[in-house]
Amino acid sequence: MRDKLKPIWFPLWIAVLLVFILGGLVGAYQVLSQGLVVTNLTDLVPWGLWIGIDLSSIALAAGAFILSAAVYLLKIEKLKPVARTAVFIGLLGYSMAMLTLLLDIGRPDRFWHALAYWNIHSPLWEVTMCVALYLTVLILEVMPIVGQAEFVQSRWPRLSGKLEWVHIVAPVLAVIGLLLSLMHQSSLGATYGVLGGRPFWYRSSLAVLFLVSAMAAGPALTVLASKTAAVISSRAHVNEALLDTVSRFIGWVLVAYLYLRVWDTLSMVYTHQPGRTEALQMLTNGAFAFNFWGLEMLLGILIPMIILLSSRLRQRPFLHWLALLFVVVGLIAYRWDTNMVGQLVVFNFLPEQSVPLFTSYRPALVEWRVGLGVIAFGLLGFTLGVRYFRIVDHPLTQVALAKRPTTALAHATD
Repeated sequence: MRDKLKPIWFPLWIAVLLVFILGGLVGAYQVLSQGLVVTNLTDLVPWGLWIGIDLSSIALAAGAFILSAAVYLLKIEKLKPVARTAVFIGLLGYSMAMLTLLLDIGRPDRFWHALAYWNIHSPLWEVTMCVALYLTVLILEVMPIVGQAEFVQSRWPRLSGKLEWVHIVAPVLAVIGLLLSLMHQSSLGATYGVLGGRPFWYRSSLAVLFLVSAMAAGPALTVLASKTAAVISSRAHVNEALLDTVSRFIGWVLVAYLYLRVWDTLSMVYTHQPGRTEALQMLTNGAFAFNFWGLEMLLGILIPMIILLSSRLRQRPFLHWLALLFVVVGLIAYRWDTNMVGQLVVFNFLPEQSVPLFTSYRPALVEWRVGLGVIAFGLLGFTLGVRYFRIVDHPLTQVALAKRPTTALAHATD
C-alpha cells in the first residue's frame, strides 16, 4: 500500500525528525558531561522547559487510561480500536516524560533512588512510583500491538502468538492502569499544591485541575492523531462514528474543566496574599495574559467545547480537527503557565516583612535542542506505529478482536 502523500515525503519527514533527535542527543551529552550549569535553570527557577514537556506529555497520554477503562471496565467494547491507538500514544508520552526527567534531575545515575529509598510523605515520590509502574503496564498493553504487526507474524509467528496472549489479562491491566493514572495525574498537581513557599501554587485545587484537564486533553490527542493519520496515510483507517463518540465526551469534560478553572481563578482574588496576588496579576494581566485568556480559556476550552458539543459543528471535518488541536494547545499552555508563574514570583525575607520580587527565565539553546529532540522522538514513534504497527486501523482492529478469543484460549492451553 502506498501512502497518500508522495513517496518522497515519508523519508524526508523521517530525516527531519532524525536531525532533531540527533540535535537532542548532542544536547543531552552536553548536559550529562557538564551538568545543569549549561542550562538557564537556577535555584529560583529549577523547573523549566523540560518539566513543561514532561507535564504536557504525561497529561496528553491520559487517553490510554480513559479509553482502556471505558472498554474493559464500562464494557464499551466498540471503543477498542480507539483505545488501541491511545495505549500506543500513552507509551510514547510516558517515554518522553522519562527522557526529559532523566536530564532534569541533574544526577541521572541516581534515578533509582526514589524506587529504593521510599519517602512516603512526598507527592513527588508517589508520582515517581506510579509513573514507573504505569510505564510497565503500558509496555504490557502495547505488546499485543507488536505481535499483530505483519513483519512479526511472518518472521516470528511463535513470538506473535505469545504477545497476543497478553490480551487475556487486559482487564486486569486496565484496572491497575486506572488506579495508577488517577493517583499520579492528580498528584502532579498536588506536588505543586503542597509547596507553601510558593503562594500561587499552595492550594488543593491543583490536584483536581490537573486530573480533569488531562481527562480532556488525553483523548483529544488520540482522536486528533487518528484523524490526522487517516488523512495523511493510506495505512490508517478510522471509524468516524467512534471518534465522534469520544469527541462528545471530551466536550462534556471541558464543561467541568471550565467551571473548575474559573472557580479556582476567582477564588484567588477574594483576599490579598503576598506572592499569590502578584502571580495572579502576572497570569491574567501581565506577561502570561495572552496564554491565559487566549490559549487556555478561549482556544483551549470555550471554542472547542462549543464545537464538540454541537453535532452539526462536529460534522465539519476541519472544525472538528481544529477543536481537538485547540484542546491540546490549551493543555500545554495551562501546564506551562502554572509551572512558570509559580516560580517567577519569589520572596526576599526581611525582618518583620516579606517583599515579593520577580525573576525571569528563558530556556537556553541546549534546553531547546533536548526538548525538540524529545518531541521528535514522540513524532517518530507515532509515525512508525502508523506505518508498521497499524495503530490507527479501526476495521483491522475489529477483525482481529473478533478472532482473538479462540486464538488466545489456544495459546493459553498450549
